[in-house]
Amino acid sequence: MISGLAKSNCENEAVELFFKMRESGIEPNEFTFVALLTACMRLLDLDMGSQIHAFSVKTGYIDCTYIANALMGLYGKCGCLDFAVQLFDEMPNRDIASWNTVISRVVKEGMYDKSFELFHDMLSLDEDRVDYFTLSSLLVACARSFSITEGRMIHAYAHKVGYTSNLSVNNALIEFHSKCGCLKDVETLFGRMHVRDVFTWTEMINAYMGFGLVDMALAIFERMPEKNCISYNTLLSGYCQNSEGFKALKLFCKMLEERMELTDFTLTSVINACGLMMDLKISQQIHAFVLKFGFGSNDCIETALLDMCTRSGRMNDAEKILHRLPQYKSSSFMLTSMICGYARKSELDKAISLISWWQYEKPNLIDEVALASILGVCGDLGFQNLGEQFHCQALKYGFLSEIGVGNATLSMYSKCGDMEQAIKVFDGMFKYDIVSWNCLLAAHILHRQGDNALNVWKNMQKLGIQPDTITCFLIISAYKHTNANLVEQCQNFFLSMKSLYKIEPNSDHYACLVSVLGYWDLLEEAEETIENIPFEPKASVWRALLDSCRIHLNPTIGRRAAKKILSIEPQDPSTYILKSNLYSASGRWHCSELVKQEMKEKGIRKFPGRSWIIHENKVHSFFGRDKSHSQSMDICSALEILFLECLKAGYVPDTSFVLHEVEEHQKTNFLLYHSGKIAVTYGLITSRPGKPVKVNKNINLCGDCHTFLKYISVVTKREIHVRDASGFHCFVSGECSCGDYW
Repeated sequence: MISGLAKSNCENEAVELFFKMRESGIEPNEFTFVALLTACMRLLDLDMGSQIHAFSVKTGYIDCTYIANALMGLYGKCGCLDFAVQLFDEMPNRDIASWNTVISRVVKEGMYDKSFELFHDMLSLDEDRVDYFTLSSLLVACARSFSITEGRMIHAYAHKVGYTSNLSVNNALIEFHSKCGCLKDVETLFGRMHVRDVFTWTEMINAYMGFGLVDMALAIFERMPEKNCISYNTLLSGYCQNSEGFKALKLFCKMLEERMELTDFTLTSVINACGLMMDLKISQQIHAFVLKFGFGSNDCIETALLDMCTRSGRMNDAEKILHRLPQYKSSSFMLTSMICGYARKSELDKAISLISWWQYEKPNLIDEVALASILGVCGDLGFQNLGEQFHCQALKYGFLSEIGVGNATLSMYSKCGDMEQAIKVFDGMFKYDIVSWNCLLAAHILHRQGDNALNVWKNMQKLGIQPDTITCFLIISAYKHTNANLVEQCQNFFLSMKSLYKIEPNSDHYACLVSVLGYWDLLEEAEETIENIPFEPKASVWRALLDSCRIHLNPTIGRRAAKKILSIEPQDPSTYILKSNLYSASGRWHCSELVKQEMKEKGIRKFPGRSWIIHENKVHSFFGRDKSHSQSMDICSALEILFLECLKAGYVPDTSFVLHEVEEHQKTNFLLYHSGKIAVTYGLITSRPGKPVKVNKNINLCGDCHTFLKYISVVTKREIHVRDASGFHCFVSGECSCGDYW
């Protein structure tokens, strides 16, 4: 009766019946203890379980293997793994359930090395005890710890002892090979399985999503003979993993229509999908849905909602969520989301303020994920002093051994202009992944060091490192910044992507190739390349061609490229701006104003150009014609003096960059107060003589600013360093490191 009640969701009644049995004078036996411990396990009642443990010791039943196994299960489920392991170590007799209980519990707690140790001990004592449950648990450990060698050994052992036909083992093998093997291994395993369950199909969805094959994952989902909530959730999270926010949202709507069970995982995934889409209205709708159905009190969902708000530009709503939760001061993820959100919204002061508060008030809360994110923000801002402090913190707490933190530190120094320190960080890293190599390649390309980037690629080839999609994109980009024309080599590499590395070129790769061809003035060949793309190219490919036409002053091909962009993305904000600028450049001011009016009516805003400089550990940010700074009058006076000095030195304002219908002298005034010029002037009046001025910009320098800064480097005899969207510019004695091509 006690056992039946314990297994029928009547755990409290089972415990009450035990006390009645005791009152009647009937002594418990080993079956009574196991039944009671089952009830405690279901109730997660550690106090009652501890009393039963003590009672079993007192009555001499603790040596019973079944009771010890039940106690280990209770302690493991209640988070007291140390007690479970201690009990296991003290057991005089163990059976297969004893080994499986302790191995499965240490795996669930993430103690993967310990699970391998236990397995080796198990084999040394009695090899025949190993069963399918043991092997399944160990394969999960191998998958989650990326222990490739151990996983292959366990696969071989499973084959040797005849468990490769077992459903649970095969499911675990699919999970292992999808994370630590190749797609062919996974497909072979799946093809050989005579028996499959819903978990098998779900693991295959996971596998295809992990390899970035979204369409194949969907095909598997549609082939499933039986689907459940977990299957839907797996597909949903896979879409998010592959940045397919719209598809994830569409699937969620389907789940609602089919009245599928919604779990916390479902809602967290769809909230993350909205964050990926960065759409204000959709994020508000999903937020309202979550609150309406009362899910908002869940910590995981609240955290996901906060992150979605920061990604959708709803920083006020994110702040409300943050300050509403009493635990926010102990949530590393929430604080990280807020910092990244402030950085995305260009609220630099708030980002730095929150970073500083966290650094000094709660330094122990900063984990490796937070450190990587903060270092990323420091790199984006070009705030090297603050980045160095967090580099020291990473060293102090031993986080630099984490690959993610090492990669973020490398990237931070390169974005702050310190390539020497970036290379030192890379050379000092304990281990590397493909992201590490990509960060190093990207660093050289950011500094327009194409030949150095190609040398890194040669080292990667010698070491046998397989490139990924991003690696290929970066290698193609490197050919744009080489000292000699290596277009033929670039084209050969592009053709080898599919044959050698099994990477299908996408629109980004083609856009990069077009940019390289355009850079070396092969505009006709670049246009022909686009026409021969085996799929419909994105607007970014044509933008690469249009940009090259701008550099080489080829209006004929440029017009064709602009026309294509307008037809592909008629509703994109950048397309409206392109259309307006084309009208302005041809003197059709009325048409340009009509486009601007349409943008206002539709609530479409132009992405504002902004420049900033770090001075006295503060971010000083400027927009065009900005007079909000406390030293605005001094900046304007200094800028006017610089303008006159540059005119004397031979500078001639290029008013073609002013796309407004105003008088010529007004055009010159418009040019003078571009954000880049203002930021550089502020740097000159606030820094010590002879010291380089370092400015960051969120978009490319215009041609007039570029020319003006070259003259400033002459008249002030100062180095001017500018990082814009294209990379670094170093202006010295009237010359720029970009060679006037950017």
